[in-house]
Amino acid sequence: MEWLDILKRIEAGENRRTEFKRGLGDLSAVGRAICAFANTEGGVLILGVDDAREITGVKEDAEKVQERLISFLHTGCSTPVSAQSGRHKDPKGWIHWIEVPRQRGFEPLRCDGRVWVRRERSSVEPSPGELQELYNVFGYILTEERTIQPATPGHIDLEGFREYLRAMGLDTHGEPQPNDVDDLRNRGVVAELGDTLHPTLYGVLAFGKEPQRYPQTGNFRIECAAHGGDDRASQVLQVSDARGTLDEQVRRAVGWFSGLGRFESYRGMIREDRLLLPEKALREALVNAVAHRDYAITGSKILLEVFSGHVDVTSPGGLPNHMTVESVRAGAHPRSRNELMANYMVVKGLMEQRGRGWPVMRKTMREFNGSEPEIVAETTHVRVTFQLDPVSA
Repeated sequence: MEWLDILKRIEAGENRRTEFKRGLGDLSAVGRAICAFANTEGGVLILGVDDAREITGVKEDAEKVQERLISFLHTGCSTPVSAQSGRHKDPKGWIHWIEVPRQRGFEPLRCDGRVWVRRERSSVEPSPGELQELYNVFGYILTEERTIQPATPGHIDLEGFREYLRAMGLDTHGEPQPNDVDDLRNRGVVAELGDTLHPTLYGVLAFGKEPQRYPQTGNFRIECAAHGGDDRASQVLQVSDARGTLDEQVRRAVGWFSGLGRFESYRGMIREDRLLLPEKALREALVNAVAHRDYAITGSKILLEVFSGHVDVTSPGGLPNHMTVESVRAGAHPRSRNELMANYMVVKGLMEQRGRGWPVMRKTMREFNGSEPEIVAETTHVRVTFQLDPVSA
């Protein structure tokens, strides 16, 4: 891009594909603009011009400014940025520019650990829906073995990992012991990307200190909602988020549900207090949801919804590996989409025996109120529905 092209951009003012900065200043602000252009439609960042389109010039040494810009393009974002830089000497100082093309990789570009996009004249973080669409455009497919680049091995709870090994019956104190990095790598908790180790999705969700802190994992949680009526159009009475590791999500969601209340029933002259649903059935549905959901769908959450007459547990994605509703109801041999996560839930004592999920829910509900759980499977979601006891409805 030549100086005359830059002049035309200055005269036109800032827009979706042009941004002005008075100088280098905070490189984070420069990085956010570069990242946003690369993730959206491309654009030009011009240094030495203010928001009013006045040329102010960059006072610093031109060679040093260029060196800093080139260095930042190579190391300042999650991956090196392909861009063209230029400069022109004005009586008020140097004008520098960076022409950033729209880029494509296996996932969106990040700066400061976050994804940025252009929205009108600003560089902003995308909404959950925009982020999902961005990952789709980049063709990013997230599986349990895929690395989460913003995460580092230091974000893994090593004591929690060792506790898991002990629960598997492994000796974590005797000699010889593998070093931590080898142990994490051997168990699929971390993996190499280039020359760097990063936690995998499995590692983050099973042993991460803050599993939902990353752009890719922010929606990998259970959203809990209690409604005043029998559909989503009714008033929402209570909402909560069950975050944390896979097992913590299940326990927190069950704890939230337990706090909604109980109802009284009588067996002869004896009064009994019962939960709205048996914990065993609800826990089984939630365990299956977190272990078998489609984690390639990054913009959706697992939903636990309580209505006046029923409870729904909805998991993103269809049934895994060509399973059908009929095979689920028949208690067929399981075909896990996320084998490491499923094994983790078994070791944690939340998944009893593989393939027994539906029979357990069915037997539990029959004994509880004589009803049958229902399952609906679409390409976009799987939903399990429990009917509430008529006394509690």
